[in-house]
Amino acid sequence: MGHKTLIIKTGYSEVLIEGDHSQNVSLGDVLRTTAILHLFKNDEVTWVTDEKAFPLLENNPFIKRLLPYNLTTALQLQSEEFDTLINLEKTPVICALADKISAWRRYGFRFNKRTGTAEAYEKSFEVLSISSDFDLRKNITKSFQELLFEMIGFKWNNEPYIFGYKPKSQEVYDIGLNTNVGKKWPTKIWPKEYWDELESKLIQAGLKVTRQDKQDSKILTDLNAYADWINSCKLIVSPDTLGLHLSIALNKKIVGLFGPTSNKEVYLYGLGEILLPIPLPECISCFNSVCKKEKICMLDISPQRVYEKVTQIFKNTGGNTSL
Repeated sequence: MGHKTLIIKTGYSEVLIEGDHSQNVSLGDVLRTTAILHLFKNDEVTWVTDEKAFPLLENNPFIKRLLPYNLTTALQLQSEEFDTLINLEKTPVICALADKISAWRRYGFRFNKRTGTAEAYEKSFEVLSISSDFDLRKNITKSFQELLFEMIGFKWNNEPYIFGYKPKSQEVYDIGLNTNVGKKWPTKIWPKEYWDELESKLIQAGLKVTRQDKQDSKILTDLNAYADWINSCKLIVSPDTLGLHLSIALNKKIVGLFGPTSNKEVYLYGLGEILLPIPLPECISCFNSVCKKEKICMLDISPQRVYEKVTQIFKNTGGNTSL
């Protein structure tokens, strides 16, 4: 039997955000964590996650066994032995479970029996500090992947995400407008009237445009259908959402719109550019789900700026416009 590695990443707590003790799954955080699989491609990898994230991990060539996070899995894993255990969840109950699983090497987060909270293994102190300290996260200089690799003692060398699903669609659209954001971060919303204006400008420029909120409802509930839609586009415009991470995984050109969350931790692998509000507010990045200002910062990313950036990238990568 080969080297056995267990990865626990359900998405209940984002690696760089303090745990909220809920079971709201951050799918984008699960997907971008797949970059570490490059380090264990010769191992027998077991990955534990929420069933909602299964489509992001199924058919991954470097995951031998994909298990749902539930009581049955917990009982089974406590009777197994692993060479390496990586727990990337800060939810106390998951940390307590991870501590009860036999493993020679441990990385990520463990349970503090005295405080009932998560604490870091040696190489994860920086990540735990960033997740619990607003100023540290606001001024972050490393990408998520760089910090992730450092947690387990390796240097990140631009290893990409690993996405097992093979889209059934072909590229038929020039631009895809990824309009929706998750319930957890309503402050990421770019207003409908801005999307309307951008869509109109792009169509007038002779580009073939598709828009997420005008698609069949299946795209909003079926992750494979969602990936197929993204894959049908040459370039995606998106706030900081799962759609942006799927675009990275599918090697699409990207224009990312960022305000309340940090653009510094998101690495686009040379696929595009990120636009921030102008003027840049002092509160960026606030990581708040509710804006405390009179005007949300996303309103200061104008449709004209996005239009200019999209057409610039599209032309520079061989696309044609009427401009």
